Amino acid sequence: MRDTAEYRAEEKNDFTVGDMRGSILRIAVPMIMAQLVNVLYNIVDRVYLGHMEGDGRLALTGVGGAFPLITILNAFANLCGSGGAPLCSIERGRGNLKKAEETMGNSLVLLLLLGVVLTAAGYLFKTPLLYLFGASDQTIAYADGYLQIYLAGNIFVMLGLGMNPFIQSQGFAKTGMLTVVIGALLNLILDPVFIYGFGWGVEGAALATILSQMVSAVWVLAFLCGKKAILKLRLSALRPRTELMKQILFLGLSGFTQSVTNSLVQIFCNASLQFYGGDLYVGAMTVIYSIREVVQMPLQGFTQGAQPVLGYNYGAKRYGRVREGIRFVTFVSLAFASFAWLILMLFPGQLIRLFNGEEELLEVGILSLRIHFVLFVFMAFQYAGQNIFVSLGKAKQAVFFSLFRKVILGVPLILLLPHLWNLGIYGVLAAEPVTNIIGGLACYLTMLYLVGRELKAGERTQKGCQFVPFHRRGVNGSALRIIFFIYVKEALPQ
Repeated sequence: MRDTAEYRAEEKNDFTVGDMRGSILRIAVPMIMAQLVNVLYNIVDRVYLGHMEGDGRLALTGVGGAFPLITILNAFANLCGSGGAPLCSIERGRGNLKKAEETMGNSLVLLLLLGVVLTAAGYLFKTPLLYLFGASDQTIAYADGYLQIYLAGNIFVMLGLGMNPFIQSQGFAKTGMLTVVIGALLNLILDPVFIYGFGWGVEGAALATILSQMVSAVWVLAFLCGKKAILKLRLSALRPRTELMKQILFLGLSGFTQSVTNSLVQIFCNASLQFYGGDLYVGAMTVIYSIREVVQMPLQGFTQGAQPVLGYNYGAKRYGRVREGIRFVTFVSLAFASFAWLILMLFPGQLIRLFNGEEELLEVGILSLRIHFVLFVFMAFQYAGQNIFVSLGKAKQAVFFSLFRKVILGVPLILLLPHLWNLGIYGVLAAEPVTNIIGGLACYLTMLYLVGRELKAGERTQKGCQFVPFHRRGVNGSALRIIFFIYVKEALPQ
């Protein structure tokens, strides 16, 4: 039996009532704050290391070479969290709380299994992988030293990252934010003590990170086992269910492939930059990737924050509210991406100096940053479209567009563009804006068509009307007319 407090919490976090925009913001704003604070785990490390006396730039470059591998490890945590949490929201919207708890419990089991396997594999293959990811003989010691310590606490990192979405999906956005804030503040305190005070350098930065993540993991598990949670971690829910695990992994493939393909592009980019420009350009790109994490996190946090609300209403068959939510997510995403682009174009030098003040790095970094972010606005379409697919349980489409932007477009362009018109280093940098515009628009326009058609069908069925398939509506004309028809008829209010 569920007690009175649990029923009150359920009623409070019923996303089918009240203003849709307010519901999204109530979940998304704390998640944005959590995502921004989460960036501090890695950004603070790089800021402190970049300002070390003597070998600051080499330490920064070396740790930057380790981050593609760390990103892959974190992607496996997101595989369980971003797959299980939306399923929980959909089942909760349907009123199936037992299935929702089983989803959460099986996600925890997957995280533990993956954590053990990945930690062992990391220790076995870390050195050859680091060279593959762009490390040089001058920077390998820093990359290897950081990863040696980080892997020891990898299981805590995975538990904290993978289970926190289950707090947010229940509507406890502030508690989810505290998960990240507590760990990040502890990391902020420990970094200078370990790096400078004890003189441990990159190893101290890694130790500060994993200790902070361990505290975050304990916080998450304590809440999910406590009285305030609507969905609890129960022993009965931990029994592995093969079909349920498949559903979790399949839906989580979107966030997983997005993280892994980002890492894959970074690997190819680092290797190409090392070939065409050497450690200096790899160091500059490490700074640019750090800045990108900061400007992308609010966009990612907002679109992911909308997932529980959209998924809950979709499960409850409140299709009109889902359409309203999609419009709101699109507007806010575009507004933020435009503002971030303006800051990046106006103040590149000031942003780079936060990490390292060497004039040589600054000179190549400013131009590289402007090329990398010149079409950043179109990332709003990618994040909005992909996260809407995930929130409605449409794994195939979400996974495809993760792969399309980075693997089908990004990697080939990194390898091809440097050879065109002798672009060299600038061809490597130009690959990102090209993938932004093509991948972003393809993802979003497809989402408008597929999701808009389904929601229209659901609304007409509820009204007792027969749905006429899109291809039988007599739509003819050019591609522009078709796109306009899709946008107006399928997405906007009638």
